Amino acid sequence: MAENAAEAITRAGGAVDALRNAPARPAIFPVTPEFTNWRSEQRSWRSTVALLDQSHHMTDLFIKGPDALKLLSDTGVNNFSKFQVGDAKQFVAVNYEGYLIGDAVLFYLEENSFDLVGWWMVLDWVEFIAKTGDYDVTFERDWNSILREQGKNPVLYRYEIQGPHALALLEKVIGGPVPETKFFGTAELEIAGVKVQSLRHGMAGMPGFELFGPWDEREGVHQAILSAGEEFGLVLAGARAYSTANLESAWVPSPFPAIFSGERTAEYLDWLPADRIGSNAGSFVSDDVADYYVTPYDIGYGRTVAFDHDFIGREALEKHAEDQKRRKVTLVWNPDDVAAIQRSQYEPGTPAKFIEFPKARYGLYQVDRIEADGKLVGFSMDAGYITNEQAFVSLATIDLDHAAPGTEVVVVWGESPNTTKPAVETHRQVTVRATVQPAPYSTFARDNYRKN
Repeated sequence: MAENAAEAITRAGGAVDALRNAPARPAIFPVTPEFTNWRSEQRSWRSTVALLDQSHHMTDLFIKGPDALKLLSDTGVNNFSKFQVGDAKQFVAVNYEGYLIGDAVLFYLEENSFDLVGWWMVLDWVEFIAKTGDYDVTFERDWNSILREQGKNPVLYRYEIQGPHALALLEKVIGGPVPETKFFGTAELEIAGVKVQSLRHGMAGMPGFELFGPWDEREGVHQAILSAGEEFGLVLAGARAYSTANLESAWVPSPFPAIFSGERTAEYLDWLPADRIGSNAGSFVSDDVADYYVTPYDIGYGRTVAFDHDFIGREALEKHAEDQKRRKVTLVWNPDDVAAIQRSQYEPGTPAKFIEFPKARYGLYQVDRIEADGKLVGFSMDAGYITNEQAFVSLATIDLDHAAPGTEVVVVWGESPNTTKPAVETHRQVTVRATVQPAPYSTFARDNYRKN
């Protein structure tokens, strides 16, 4: 019988040790790494238009049944009062203590039918609540292409077109104007003779559309986009560039999930398979796993919270809302300090932790210390290089006293002691000077994407 999460944690001596030494690797995008080079591909969504294949790295949880919307309302902090067929939203779930479990994109496909798309952390939680509660729902899970049964194709294709020419490109593909849709609204289009669903959003903070439909219809849609795209300077963007798009829009892809302590978590970890706990990387270390948790307000999800319905964690989250302690920011790392980390690979002695370009995270969850005057003031959670800004940055949550743009702080990079994760080599811990800046860092994304 396969080991469950509770057994794996007990065997490791606790949740913190289990996660810090877990074999789970950082997020992998199982598509072509680069079509040209990741620098040019990053530039394309700022200057022309990029095409990205999103069909393989996220998991879909299809939820159907008369209690499907009730389940989502009971587990989500969002406002569902006007949610209707054809809508989509960023679904956010917290635990009973009001700490973040995760987020995903929720599509209202048809009456009593939904698709929850994202990392499995929040999908698992929703399924657990349903299966241990009184809900008349069914589930169908389409794993990402790393975990999906070998030889089995995805249920849906997903293509993203992103950039200042995205709208013009899509109009040429469909042969007419794109229907007016609100931000995160959907519309049905026709491409290459088949019906295609379109989600209006901005993955890298630029104008964009996510197009999706049945897997068997992907080739005609893909070819139609490629043919029309020549006129608009369409660039194919691979996994390496795509992995950094969130740094521009300031979305934290997999914050540490609050599933390891608190009400019902013992029951949940008995239910959860061991291979779904993930892995934690970074310089922050505490014996109390709850010290790694964040609230929705800590990472910019306050706008999604609606206290207009009962949901798991509501009472606790109301208290967090009244006593917000941190804010999401971008940290711009000092170029000399980043260069010194790279240079250490060529110098005698133990080098600093290797910085992977363009995305530097080396666990599924990344939690690095942010310090000011030697004291902990927040967490750096996702780091990488943005060609469009010519800057190495990280997304972070930081104490309000240190959150003003221009504030100087220090990021502690690397682990002490080194852990046994596959992505961790023998290294020494170092500090990096960093400057607090807004999130998103991109002016366009702040003025357009976040305003929506």
